[in-house]
Amino acid sequence: MLLAEDDRAIRHALERALTLEGYQVMAVADGVEALAQAHRNRPDVLVLDVMMPGIDGLQVCRVLRAEGDRTPILMLTALVETADRIAGLDAGADDYVVKPFDVEEVFARLRALLRRTSPVGVGGAPLAEAPRPVPERFIEAAGIRMDPQARRAWRGARELELTRTEFELLELLVRNTGIVLDHSTIYDRIWGYDFGPGSKNLAVYVGYLRRKLDEPDAPQLIHTVRGVGYVLRED
Repeated sequence: MLLAEDDRAIRHALERALTLEGYQVMAVADGVEALAQAHRNRPDVLVLDVMMPGIDGLQVCRVLRAEGDRTPILMLTALVETADRIAGLDAGADDYVVKPFDVEEVFARLRALLRRTSPVGVGGAPLAEAPRPVPERFIEAAGIRMDPQARRAWRGARELELTRTEFELLELLVRNTGIVLDHSTIYDRIWGYDFGPGSKNLAVYVGYLRRKLDEPDAPQLIHTVRGVGYVLRED
């Protein structure tokens, strides 16, 4: 694991907690060193502070994604506005934790990110699992075509540029087209953890995915079922 945090107290405390939790941690204090370490020894997961001097966490994320590096990235941020969270998702981050945070939440989000990159799928679930190996090459529904093996997706002829979380969310919806998925189910399938009714995490990702899916004069595909969840259908 690579941890980049410029606040010495937070960096040392988080490094110690993660080490006690069983992680092998490389901790650095800025974005320049984070990029150098990521290029030198590719980590299983990155934890990046957004606000760092020089190269900040968003820039580190953008550089890695531009290079084709799909390593899971968890952002640490003191910025709580929706626009700030969207900026992180736009840069290619997979998830975020808002400061001040409970270290148990960091652990839970890291477990979920790493579980999604594991070749072992979740068994015994009644709904189709998004992050799992699939025998078929393409899945299609409501004008969406997806290649889970290559992690590519299209609406019609237009290829969609999706982050890891966006891809898995869309895949879950496509595999369950016409079925209303409640918030708890989606949190469990995508993050492996239900962050509760006060969390806006899912709403942010759905909104961002809609921006990438929607086209002028074309029907909206992801529909909100108020008080329940979301469903993919082409009206």
